[in-house]
Amino acid sequence: MTSLQILKVLVRELITSERAIRIPEPDLVMDRAEQVEAYTTAGAEGGTMAPVYLFHTTQISQVLRPGDTVVDLACGSANQLAQVARLNPDVHFLGIDLSPTMLARARQLTTEKSLANCEFRLASITDLGFLENRSVDAVISTLAFHHLPDAASLQASFREAGRVLKPDGGVYFADLGHLRAEKSIEYFGRQYADRQPEIFTVDYLNSLRAAFSLHDFKLAAQAFGGQLAVMSTFLVPYMIVVKSAARRPPDERLARALRALRQSLPDHHRSDLKDLILFFRAGGLATPYLG
Repeated sequence: MTSLQILKVLVRELITSERAIRIPEPDLVMDRAEQVEAYTTAGAEGGTMAPVYLFHTTQISQVLRPGDTVVDLACGSANQLAQVARLNPDVHFLGIDLSPTMLARARQLTTEKSLANCEFRLASITDLGFLENRSVDAVISTLAFHHLPDAASLQASFREAGRVLKPDGGVYFADLGHLRAEKSIEYFGRQYADRQPEIFTVDYLNSLRAAFSLHDFKLAAQAFGGQLAVMSTFLVPYMIVVKSAARRPPDERLARALRALRQSLPDHHRSDLKDLILFFRAGGLATPYLG
């Protein structure tokens, strides 16, 4: 996206009197084979989601420590999880999701990448009853909460995450934020329509319409007793992050690996990553190692 295009969206969102209502996803569980395949392709290295995943991988790695047990809420096909797991080989990851098709793809992907530090379980993120209180070192989730039916379910997910997390645990949640104008939703949803399957574009539009507001996330984060920072992209919360304090000291090995991944991106993806870093930095979230 160009700076001029971003500016147009920012101005529209700031001055519009429109208030687009939240429309829950038509498929609360993404389980159709064609949906899973489109989602997986978009999130693969070189796919349209690659710069977003690299941004989140950088952020997630800051709240992890070697030896941690980490739960990934609604891990999907594990594109994000696989990248984090590869860069954090001394951390054990448990990905949970309600879609058997997604979990099958996740197992296939992590097997293909020879990742021995990942396992998966079919479960709802609103009920982590199979996990004991204060039993995990970190809880993460990326681009998933908008699949929940309502704000009450969002709050339930945060409460469950807070219940299973150890007192000094790490948290990184990231998701789309609800935009005011339908035209803004259409712009972001169709931004890469020429680079991805039509079914992914449709699903992405549905996701934007189903996104929760910044206010919704701030309310849900109260389950952690004020220990988490809730931040968004500057001025307009197109994307929202809920994050604990960093738990990892400076790590040059990790820094080199992240910079190598950034360098491997094509020019247009490096530009998108730069924009994302810039707008989050202006919103109060720095991106270690990448800028």
